[in-house]
Amino acid sequence: MSFKYLFKRSPLSVAVKVSSLGLLLGVAVQSQASQEVVAPGESKVIEAGEDVKNWALQAGSSLAVNGATTGSIRALGAQLAVNSGSTVERIVAQEGSTVTISESTVKSAAPGASAMELTNGYAAISGSHLESAQSIGLVLNRYTSAPVGSRADVSNSTIIGRQAGASATQFSELLLRDSLVQGTAAGSAGVSLIGGSAFAQTSTLVGDQNGVRFTRAAGITEDGVLVLDQSTVEGKTGAAILVAGLPGRVPTATIEVNNGSQLIGGNGNLLEVTGGATANMTVNNSHLNGNVIVEAGSHANLGLQNHSSLTGVLLNVSSLSIGEGSFWDLTGDNLVGDLDLAGGTVKFGATDAFYQLNLDTLSGNGTFVMGADFAAGLNDFLNISGDATGQHQLLVASSGVEPVSPGDVHIVHTGGGDAEFSLVGGSVDLGAWSYGLKQEGNDWFLDPSARTISPGTRSVLALFNTAPTVWYGEASSLRSRMGELRHNDALAGGWIRSYGNKYSVSDASGVGVKQTQRGFSLGADTPLSEDSQWLVGVMAGHSTSNLDLSRGTSGTVKSYYAGLYATWMDADSGYYFDGVVKANRFENDTEVAMSDGVKAKGNYATNGIGASAEVGRTIKLDDGFFVEPFAQASTVMVKGKNFELDNGLQAKGENTHSLLGKLGVTVGRDFIMDDGSVVQPYLRTAVAHEFAKDNKVSVNGHAFNNDLSGSRAEFGAGVAVSLSQHLQLHADFEHSKGKHVDQPWGVNVGVRYSW
Repeated sequence: MSFKYLFKRSPLSVAVKVSSLGLLLGVAVQSQASQEVVAPGESKVIEAGEDVKNWALQAGSSLAVNGATTGSIRALGAQLAVNSGSTVERIVAQEGSTVTISESTVKSAAPGASAMELTNGYAAISGSHLESAQSIGLVLNRYTSAPVGSRADVSNSTIIGRQAGASATQFSELLLRDSLVQGTAAGSAGVSLIGGSAFAQTSTLVGDQNGVRFTRAAGITEDGVLVLDQSTVEGKTGAAILVAGLPGRVPTATIEVNNGSQLIGGNGNLLEVTGGATANMTVNNSHLNGNVIVEAGSHANLGLQNHSSLTGVLLNVSSLSIGEGSFWDLTGDNLVGDLDLAGGTVKFGATDAFYQLNLDTLSGNGTFVMGADFAAGLNDFLNISGDATGQHQLLVASSGVEPVSPGDVHIVHTGGGDAEFSLVGGSVDLGAWSYGLKQEGNDWFLDPSARTISPGTRSVLALFNTAPTVWYGEASSLRSRMGELRHNDALAGGWIRSYGNKYSVSDASGVGVKQTQRGFSLGADTPLSEDSQWLVGVMAGHSTSNLDLSRGTSGTVKSYYAGLYATWMDADSGYYFDGVVKANRFENDTEVAMSDGVKAKGNYATNGIGASAEVGRTIKLDDGFFVEPFAQASTVMVKGKNFELDNGLQAKGENTHSLLGKLGVTVGRDFIMDDGSVVQPYLRTAVAHEFAKDNKVSVNGHAFNNDLSGSRAEFGAGVAVSLSQHLQLHADFEHSKGKHVDQPWGVNVGVRYSW
């Protein structure tokens, strides 16, 4: 229901016994100024500077106050206009009177006297200040026999009273825009609704005890409503809203909190319901922080809709409905009768606090966000004493800490019904494993029999397994560089290469991961002597490898390295030898996407060293063709490391080893161009086998064998171009397919300058 519509709605059917005699007695306290009567049909104007008088307007008369100061004004069926700059002691308007107050002040200091009182009247108040030092700022009333009450349209104004800022009885309506209504004395309310209604837009209602107080007078059978739009209700020492009943006078309050409105309770309660009263509150596109406390025998029905939220405790609430995009965030144990979820969410507070939500019934479809301390055996608990229906998801907080006993983690209990509960994403990540959910009768537990390796464990195993492929990816550009030297005159020079590699570790290994590497190497080499068949060099470089373990889990390995290499070739026989020794510094980072959407992070650094030796023979054929069979052996050792993810997962890796053997052949041809440059394309194929099997890793005390042993087939192609005696270019492409590890592609390009 829109605010604009509410301002046009008809009065509610309420009744309060207020006699006209009582109203007249309420005006008994007057100032000592003389009184002037405006007779029926007569019009009067009070100008600035005139004597201060009290005025009595009879039916059909009118009075205009133009910037003047006057005493109290009582109107019976008359028209009153208080214009800009005026000051009036008090206004009492009855029997259909119409009052317009613009940019003026109405201020009463007499005991028991309100600043303004309407009985079956209408007032339009703008840019003005109404204040009662002893009573209520604005009172909206009706005669017992009248079918309608009073109405006040208030904009850009301030209404202040000691007992209450404003009050409205049966059928009466208070409409506020951009205004402040305040009760100042101890125990006061901002607005007191005794069967009346209040509609506040971009306004503030504040009282020392309650911002708004609903009560019921004798004889009333219906109650009004409170509608807030971008407004604030505050009780400085008590609840923001109090709905209070007395024997025989039990109100039913209807409350709408719309469009960013706020309820602020000085005692932490946004709504209290007492004395057998009932409150029906709907929260629409607003975010509330506070408790709803319902006294035994009283009732409260709440609804959160249109992306609303409520953070607090609900105690003895009869029913709660939560629409799609809305949520309730618990701050303690709660007791709710019927909970209906229409796509809404219930969050069991902070992850380090554990609560129990007690419900009579559960229906609909929604999500429960639950926390746990599995090391201490503590967790949130959903307890439904009656029937539960619908389909609901449980988002249980993940942890790197190992649960004491997963089978004892009791999440949900129901008294019956056909409700279905499932874990968001199908599992919850706890320590080294991810667990499913099992049902036993009307209870749901974590299921240790349906566990899989957790994302945290996967990330740890991937990091420990990545270092060897990083080492080999960096060395591949150097080996192709040495092959280039064998087919050209080995002169002293310097070189630089840029490379990229993509590796894919299959899920069958237990840790599916995709690794993308990019980097560069540079170095310089020289013959040992003028006629030596040996060429030796030094090299250094850097690479970055990004790991993708799916489901948002990733890692990064930054490698810094330096090494020595040598190549030898006998020109007569074609036999050759290539050797390299390389030391690395690996800096490892991981970011793990847990089942509850939280990111866990960890990092560590370690060192590695490796060596590679290749022997082969270059066999020259006719027309510039050549064939080059070869055998290669490589070994890498990376130092083990202990490290911890920031969610508590403990990882311990032993030294990682790799022993790779390879047999292959390269075929190619030298093309001599007219300008004397040489172009040498080639193809290469090989079979490689990883012999290392026993790379053990411990995660939270659970041992895992990081075994990627097995064979793979390799294919490659490249071209070396000698543009001149001093300038050479090189490009190389690789691809491999294996049991556990594939290399979809590998590319390196480089340039050498000889001197």
